[in-house]
Amino acid sequence: MNLDGKVVVVTGAGSGMGRELTFQLLAKGAKVAAIDLRSTTLEETKSLSQGLRGQIEIFQLDVTNRDEVEKLPSRVSATLGAADVLINNAGIIQPFTRVNDLSLEDASRVMNVNFTGPLMLVKVFLPVLLTRPQAHILNVSSMGAYAPVPGQSIYGASKAALKLFTEGLRSELMDTNVGVTVVFPGAIDTNIAANSGMSEMVAGSAENNFKMTSANNAAAAMIEAIEKGRPRLVIGNDAKVLDLLSRINPVYAAKVIYKKMANLLK
Repeated sequence: MNLDGKVVVVTGAGSGMGRELTFQLLAKGAKVAAIDLRSTTLEETKSLSQGLRGQIEIFQLDVTNRDEVEKLPSRVSATLGAADVLINNAGIIQPFTRVNDLSLEDASRVMNVNFTGPLMLVKVFLPVLLTRPQAHILNVSSMGAYAPVPGQSIYGASKAALKLFTEGLRSELMDTNVGVTVVFPGAIDTNIAANSGMSEMVAGSAENNFKMTSANNAAAAMIEAIEKGRPRLVIGNDAKVLDLLSRINPVYAAKVIYKKMANLLK
């Protein structure tokens, strides 16, 4: 897919990978509908994008709010045109704690943002995408979907749900014009990595030459996956090693992760 002139919806565009995705898409000439919960960070993204050749419109929106999500396709169409690409990048982590100490309210919030939100966005944009000559959906899961992180069990469950949803969606859409990609980032150099404890795990794996991937490089890899129609993308040596290890010996993989991160549990 050539992204020049395409209308791309990006959630979580106010910071981190979402902001980098926005910049790089604009540099390719795309029209970006930048979505985020925080209007201040969206305004900053828009301000920093000045001079790039694409077009940006910002939309402050809570991806868990069904009424707001259902209105989004028409809002995007009115300002930029019909959407060609949906990137579900927005996500949150849970408080770093054991399931026994995690409130149901916190657990529900994580599931709603990381799974139900992307599900609703796919549901409202898919009818539009199916009418486009070429279209794509990219959902950002996590290596936490296959590599269990103690203290982030609900986060991992939400990303695992998004993983299988995306893979099933791709199977349903194989005979259509809509491509589908699921992404498994490892530790990306953003605030969410620091807050989740993943940066500590990577730092503790220096003997394996692991290091966090920059948001810039992660965004570039995701955009290339859309352009080339790749169904699956694993980002970072940490994510690639754990992807392989969790397939060969999932119990051992879990023990390795626990050893690196047990000290972060209260």
